[in-house]
Amino acid sequence: MKHFDYLSLPRQSATAANCSGQLREKAVYFEVEEHLPFSPEGEGSHVWLYVQKTDTNTDWLAQEIARFAGVSPVAVGYAGLKDRHAVTSQWFSVNLQGLPEPDWLAFENEQIKIIKAVRHSKKLKRGALAGNRFRLRLTHITGDQAIWEQNLQTIAEQGVPNYFAEQRFGHFGNNLKKAEQWFTEGIEPKKRNQRSIIISAARSWLFNLVLAQRIRQHSWNKMLEGDVMLLAGTRASYFVAETKDAVLEQRIIDMDIHPTGPLWGKGEAISKAETLELEHSVLTDWQDWQLQLEKLGLTQERRALRLFPQQFKWQFINETSLLLEFELGPGSYATAVLRELAEIQDMSQKISTVSVSLSE
Repeated sequence: MKHFDYLSLPRQSATAANCSGQLREKAVYFEVEEHLPFSPEGEGSHVWLYVQKTDTNTDWLAQEIARFAGVSPVAVGYAGLKDRHAVTSQWFSVNLQGLPEPDWLAFENEQIKIIKAVRHSKKLKRGALAGNRFRLRLTHITGDQAIWEQNLQTIAEQGVPNYFAEQRFGHFGNNLKKAEQWFTEGIEPKKRNQRSIIISAARSWLFNLVLAQRIRQHSWNKMLEGDVMLLAGTRASYFVAETKDAVLEQRIIDMDIHPTGPLWGKGEAISKAETLELEHSVLTDWQDWQLQLEKLGLTQERRALRLFPQQFKWQFINETSLLLEFELGPGSYATAVLRELAEIQDMSQKISTVSVSLSE
């Protein structure tokens, strides 16, 4: 029987459990700003909207934009999903080829504000991100402030394990349970977007298992023979470290390169020697998942084992509130940073649970 308990995965920090706090007591306490790797050109058939939304689902908002503009939902693009229980600013694109531009100010309400509207020649595609800037306020914090300071300083200097966070796996790990039904029982999801979500969750879970073992062995931020190293600031510039090397080890310390773990797919494993042996050992009981991911046509990829928040700042507002600001690259999770800081209770999950109970 496979288990899907994200919360049981090990932390690097030995002192995070000595501190606690609440996240998203209010939506305005969780702010996200999306950054693109380029600027819209200023002309073209696509209108790009920079929208600030509060307590609003990204996919739902995209459909509402399509309805307001009188276009098909496929004519609306966005780079990535953003938290619902938050104040988030992100880009949407709308293909208005041959259509008049609507009055976007008429689309606004208390939860949705149009910050900017500019033309571009192409649709905004998923994953076209430079990263996100977070401004988070933790409330009802407890624990010795000296321990909080120690944990914050460690994160600033060493980074954190680059886990795929809990929201990747759905409520109570439901996306992983569906993957198990699909991969072992043949119960395949019918909707294309649901298939994609389940596949991503499955790959992410296998990566997390490898990362968890590297944490247990104290090698998540160190070099093993046969490690595949990722050049910092890139998403696919890899090389294999055949043997341990003092120069490479110093580059790891300097955050210039990062050890990686597998995002499973077809093709020969990239890792070698000690690293390959560890990954095979961890995933022995998951060969049915590996086989299915290969059959689905995904190719072997790698992901950094550690996450280094940029521009990491903090301020104690008072004895029970802490303000955090940092930037993360695409595909990384603010909650993965927070789990190395303290025991965090996400109040949005409490709200979601109440909503589900009321609807049942």
